[in-house]
Amino acid sequence: MSVRPARSRAVPRDAVHHPLFARCYARFSVSAETRTGMGRVRERLLDGLSGRVIEVGAGNGLNFSHYPGTVSEVVAIEPERVLRQLAVEAALRAQVPVDVAPGAAEALPVKSEAFDAAVVSLVLCSVRDVPRALGELRRVLRPGGEVRFFEHGRGGGRVMTFTQRALDRTLWPPLSGGCHLSREPVAALREAGFTLGPYRRMRMPENGPALPSSYCVLGTAWRPPGDGA
Repeated sequence: MSVRPARSRAVPRDAVHHPLFARCYARFSVSAETRTGMGRVRERLLDGLSGRVIEVGAGNGLNFSHYPGTVSEVVAIEPERVLRQLAVEAALRAQVPVDVAPGAAEALPVKSEAFDAAVVSLVLCSVRDVPRALGELRRVLRPGGEVRFFEHGRGGGRVMTFTQRALDRTLWPPLSGGCHLSREPVAALREAGFTLGPYRRMRMPENGPALPSSYCVLGTAWRPPGDGA
């Protein structure tokens, strides 16, 4: 695993500390694999990946069992201590080599241009500085490297988007581990200099009620091949 010492602007190793939310999320996310169809989404998210992959915000490691055998190594970064320990346990059961390390999306503890692909899954909603986090993602990918993303964000009609913004200003982030409902991941990736590939907007659960957190997008982006940044 290509882990490097933190730079002077680095975020502390345990900058994210939400132990109560982490325990609740771990229980809910496991049941959601079948109850809401998240397992199928993870399979689509990771299908066809190969080479060295960095997964940012790995949570409790539910993606690990879905990586195809063409992946040579996964470096999984998770800042929350409770979730990171669960991810370590999931890594031991994975069919591909997975190294779990502490770190934050805004200061990834890995070398530049070290990875063929990157995965972000329900992560951009909760990072503190989205442009900085995506700048780091672009830095650690080789030119032409691929980003697979599954994120939730702004969606629905006027009433729903108003509700999302109101919740973001009040109750939702402190109750949900820093999560925000009204961010726009596709726009953020484009603004960070990634080339957008195909993406699909969807609701989760697909056949369930429309909740403020239901509006998701699954897709692919690339660091441009000639990108020297």
